[in-house]
Amino acid sequence: QVQVVESGGGLVQPGGSLRLSCVASGSIFSSAVMTWYRRFPGHARELVASITDSGATTYSQAMAGRFTISRDNARNTVYLQMNNLKPEDTDVYYCNLDARAQLGSSNYYYWGQGTQVTVSS
Repeated sequence: QVQVVESGGGLVQPGGSLRLSCVASGSIFSSAVMTWYRRFPGHARELVASITDSGATTYSQAMAGRFTISRDNARNTVYLQMNNLKPEDTDVYYCNLDARAQLGSSNYYYWGQGTQVTVSS
């Protein structure tokens, strides 16, 4: 069983920065697509940024240029560097591990518990 654990959220002033981390247990991390999502209560989950096993990245248009996703396979960790934060970035951020295609099984799909990011003065 893989566990996915996010950390790094908190309260920051507008214009500030945070770095979120997501650590996955087990040995499948390097084969997985890792994605950060956000979800405000009552709203649908929204993709923030994604990075493939080969390092290709995708960003939400609203975050492109301000957020950077990266991964360290040696540490089983994916990061989300968030710069120039705005009040509208306030949300719970979730980490997703998806290795279904790479490993040929629908079992390899996991979520973390989320970490709260609040941007307020």
